Amino acid sequence: MTLIVKKFGGSSVATPEKIVNVARRILQEKKDGERIVVVVSAMGDTTDELIDLMKSVNDRPNGREIDMLLSTGEQVSIALLAMAFARLGHPAISLTGAQAGIATTVQHNKAKIQRVEPGRILAELAKGQIVVVAGFQGVNAAGDITTLGRGGSDTTAVALAGALKADACEIFTDVKGVYSADPRLVPRARKMQEITYNEMLEMARLGAVVMQPRSVEMGKSYGVPIHVRSTFTSEPGTYIREEYTMEEREFVVRGVAHDLNVAKLAVLGVPDRPGIAYKLFSALANANIDVDMIVQSIRNADKNINDILFTVSQQDLPRAREIVEHTAKELGALGVVADENVAKVSVVGAGMLGSPGIAAQMFGALADAGVNIEVISTSEISISCLIRADQVKEAVNSIHSRFFPDK
Repeated sequence: MTLIVKKFGGSSVATPEKIVNVARRILQEKKDGERIVVVVSAMGDTTDELIDLMKSVNDRPNGREIDMLLSTGEQVSIALLAMAFARLGHPAISLTGAQAGIATTVQHNKAKIQRVEPGRILAELAKGQIVVVAGFQGVNAAGDITTLGRGGSDTTAVALAGALKADACEIFTDVKGVYSADPRLVPRARKMQEITYNEMLEMARLGAVVMQPRSVEMGKSYGVPIHVRSTFTSEPGTYIREEYTMEEREFVVRGVAHDLNVAKLAVLGVPDRPGIAYKLFSALANANIDVDMIVQSIRNADKNINDILFTVSQQDLPRAREIVEHTAKELGALGVVADENVAKVSVVGAGMLGSPGIAAQMFGALADAGVNIEVISTSEISISCLIRADQVKEAVNSIHSRFFPDK
């Protein structure tokens, strides 16, 4: 019997009416004998509202209590969706991440799924029930609820699909698929029929919010094809898989991504000696803070001191700055400077490898838009530039026009 995992995001279940519509759609599309597992996020802006509620009580609570609070959003969604199925005449049961057998690492707020023990899910499916699972959450070895970070419901869905050996994993969202750029920013953005895991992973890592990077990694690891499609239409979306199956090789660059959730930290006047970078970045790693673009430049060759610049997410900035300022004093650095008015724009494409001139075209597009580049970083299939945040729209549209010209 076919088994399908379907994930619906917060905008898809934002109101009671939308929740009933999701249940109705699933039942209308369900084939005889088909087993369905549904993963849902919190309703609409519930998570943001819970964060505001938290801040009104304590603006720096510990991670365990944050997870205890935020996990309630998904529990509301799963209970209501199970009730909607019952109202429409189909048995369903809601399960929290822990009840669904999702075991995670110990850290809070950014836990990673270690394994899925799907026995309870399989037992409920065998009874003919649709199983509705809370996304974004699991349980650690201490028995505490953990959350998986931004977009964690995608990761839940793909992990369940892999563990259950599902025939498909469908990610329903408020856009029609994966686009060559954010269609809200670039009206001429093209919807892709398919994209490889590696390209989607790079785009997600660089700011394309349609998928969480870890969910794409998990899809690649399990070999689960992922279908990103719209909640509001029945037309096909974008398939994420290992290789192309259709002729979609017209463009060397597959997409333009941007990320506004970026902050820049610069450690000035760092002594140039072995072990300095290790001490700085190991302190950040121990605090579970991800570091992205890193540049070291010579500040004064005669005095043998350098500047080290890097980026972190904006939500990590307060803690990262605190750690860096403490470490900078220990290292004898001259000071630390932080800047939140920055953004990252990137081009991604597996075809870029062995295609000279891509970087020059990107830099030319930014020059045409009057955008200054502060930092550049590259990988085998991407080029990223750090720019001023208020120039993102001009930058992304100019880059997109360069690589996806009108026919």
